[in-house]
Amino acid sequence: MFTLTEVASLNDIQPTYRILKPWWDVFMDYLAVVMLMVAIFAGTMQLTKDQVVCLPVLQSVVSSKAQPGTSGNADFIPANAEATTAQAEEMSMGTDSSEGAPTITPHIPLSSLTSSQLRPTVSNQELKKEQKDSLGRKTNLDFQQYVFINQMCYHLALPWYSKYFPYLALIHTIILIVSSNFWFKYPKTCSKIEHFVSILGKCFESPWTTKALSETACEDSEENKQRLTGAQSLPKHVSTSSDEGSPSASTPMITKSGFKFSAEKPVIEVPSMTILDKKDGEQAKALFEKVRKFRAHVEDSDLIYKLYVVQTVIKTVKFIFILCYTANFVNAISFEHRCKPKVEHLIGYKEFECTHNMAYMLKKLLISYISLICVYGFICLYTLFWLFRIPLKEYSFEKVREESSFSDIPDVKNDFAFLLHMVDQYDQLYSKRFGVFLSEVSENKLREISLNHEWTFEKLRQHVSRNAQDKQELHLFMLSGVPDAVFDLTDLDVLKLELIPEAKIPAKISQMTNLQELHLCHCPAKVEQTAFSFLRDHLRCLHVKFTDVAEIPAWVYLLKNLRELYLIGNLNSENNKMIGLESLRELRHLKILHVKSNLTKIPSNITDVAPHLTKLVIHNDGTKLVVLNSLKKMMNVAELELQNCELERIPHAIFSLTNLQELDLKSNSIRTIEEIISFQHLKRLTCLKLWHNKIVNIPPSISCVKNLESLYFSNNKLESLPAAVFNLQKLRCLDVSYNSITVIPVEIWSLQNLQHFHITGNKVESLPKSLFKCVKLRTLSLGQNCITSIPDKIGQLLQLTHLELKGNCLDRLPVTLGQCRLLRKSGLVVEDHLFDILPSEVKELLNQDTSITFANGI
Repeated sequence: MFTLTEVASLNDIQPTYRILKPWWDVFMDYLAVVMLMVAIFAGTMQLTKDQVVCLPVLQSVVSSKAQPGTSGNADFIPANAEATTAQAEEMSMGTDSSEGAPTITPHIPLSSLTSSQLRPTVSNQELKKEQKDSLGRKTNLDFQQYVFINQMCYHLALPWYSKYFPYLALIHTIILIVSSNFWFKYPKTCSKIEHFVSILGKCFESPWTTKALSETACEDSEENKQRLTGAQSLPKHVSTSSDEGSPSASTPMITKSGFKFSAEKPVIEVPSMTILDKKDGEQAKALFEKVRKFRAHVEDSDLIYKLYVVQTVIKTVKFIFILCYTANFVNAISFEHRCKPKVEHLIGYKEFECTHNMAYMLKKLLISYISLICVYGFICLYTLFWLFRIPLKEYSFEKVREESSFSDIPDVKNDFAFLLHMVDQYDQLYSKRFGVFLSEVSENKLREISLNHEWTFEKLRQHVSRNAQDKQELHLFMLSGVPDAVFDLTDLDVLKLELIPEAKIPAKISQMTNLQELHLCHCPAKVEQTAFSFLRDHLRCLHVKFTDVAEIPAWVYLLKNLRELYLIGNLNSENNKMIGLESLRELRHLKILHVKSNLTKIPSNITDVAPHLTKLVIHNDGTKLVVLNSLKKMMNVAELELQNCELERIPHAIFSLTNLQELDLKSNSIRTIEEIISFQHLKRLTCLKLWHNKIVNIPPSISCVKNLESLYFSNNKLESLPAAVFNLQKLRCLDVSYNSITVIPVEIWSLQNLQHFHITGNKVESLPKSLFKCVKLRTLSLGQNCITSIPDKIGQLLQLTHLELKGNCLDRLPVTLGQCRLLRKSGLVVEDHLFDILPSEVKELLNQDTSITFANGI
């Protein structure tokens, strides 16, 4: 037998799908169970009870006397028949009695045998006594013959519907039950349904669902209070006056950023959310991801909907079919039946009168079954009406959006919509709570809670570091948002936000009085009104890295006190108009503009800041920069960098920049620089960088640019240094590394102000002694050449701090290195074995800084 636990476990299987069972499906299931019980009851009774009982139809006595000589066909035996029942039984068994009774053959009817043939030994007195006691008509049929006739007449005389009604009812009921639950078991739908039921149950029970709805109620109550108090409750930090440069209702930033600047509406401080359990928060995050994937998977098709419609149509057609043929045969079930089995040669009778013992009960059960089928059919018709009355392949969360603050809950379609419609028939609260996990606002709130729980003030303080400019810097990478504790770091100078798609800058940023530099790397941050006012007045440097120009926050163009702007991203010719730097004209104090992109021309909008721009940097990705006429308008530019722009010559527009002090044309395709003579008109030009190009020689006209202090020709194709270079008396830095120069001209001594000389990676074999007359040299890079010896006069370079000799053919180092008082081992780049063979006193001098540091440490 089954235990109570096993039986209880069977009851737990169905409830998982109960939420997808509307009242009509549940009612039809109960009806199907009742019909199943009716069919089983009828079938059981028909199997356990006698099927039919038949008696032979006897002819009347008159008919029997009129035809006494009928050979072997006597249908009537008078009441005073001499045969006894016992005798008939013995003869029917075909056995020879001890009294010598003859055997009965099937060709001789029992009625034709005389009493003397049956029982010759029976006395007349006994016969008279038996005749006196016997009443009615005897048929001379034994038990086996009755069973035989009953079986034959059951199949011949009884209508088929009376025989098979219980089995038909059972089959019909099973088909209806299977049709009702087929969509739960069909392979292509059951997995989706199971997944949906599982997710729906978790969403309903998730603590985040209750919390999100309760937070909505808190927000609503706060908004109602705010409406009641009105302008009297405006915070002090919100200004109602329109300040210069503040965004207006017409600014594109308002619609683009997804938030509205309004001086009349203060920033509502929503009560801080209580912290969820970490495990609950992680489960809620997983639910958001599951719902997102499930929606994408299920909304692609409407198979579940079609299958449900098909099975409902099948049940309706089945109901009509059962009703039609059952109504015709309901009267065929009767109590009396006539049977002519055509076995007269065995029995001796032609016709029998039979009674169907179960006729009355079966008729009542059939009427009950028809009643149940009618109710079942009407419910099927109602289901079809419901299926086609409303568009079940579309589901709107409009009511949920009205009742909650999650106005972004999207409408769904296809099978996802159908499943939600089915759930609504069970309980509409399920879909309402499920909608919380379709809202991005809800998901962002959850992320915000989890983020603030994980990134506390202490943890953020540990991530603060000092950058190269000795400023306190915090770099946040790939977070779900900006933790609230960030804005409590009031001494922070630089804030970097990278790959944070939902970054929001609240009013609390006004506490960060030291913040002057902000980095937004693929982070289209949104700001509140008060936060924008603070950034507009305090921010000095902004870095924006983006994939498409549309990702640049609109409020960037309104930071009137911004000094430096770095834009890194795609700004091709098609998007040049979009940079809409509609503009940079609001950036009235902008001094440095750095654009790293793929420009083919300088955007015309940059000219809006041309009058006050002092530094312009354009780093291309190899795209050829063709149109440079806009440069002529930048009269105040002191530094200009055009890197990797595929320039083949020095642009003529540059010669109009009279205030230019530094020009960098790195990584272009410049082959000749004959135009360099025009630089003589740029009286303030002190630094010229033509490195990483394809320059073969330096024209003598370079001597006309007399104010040059730094000259970079590294990574070109130079084979010699012209004497004109050494006429630049103000030259302090000369970099000709990584060329094909073989000789250092002796005229180098004339560069008395030279402090940095780089000739690494050339083919120099020897050093002229005149080089060491440049006594102001601090950096001397001679590595990766073919130098075999270093003159002892290197000791004359008393200010030398960095000497690179590695990669040459040296066998020793001059001991005069010890005379270079400022040179230390850390500044000497040479092979270890060369350093080891130096005299110990020289090594001590070179290691002096280390010894001093060690001594101070003691």
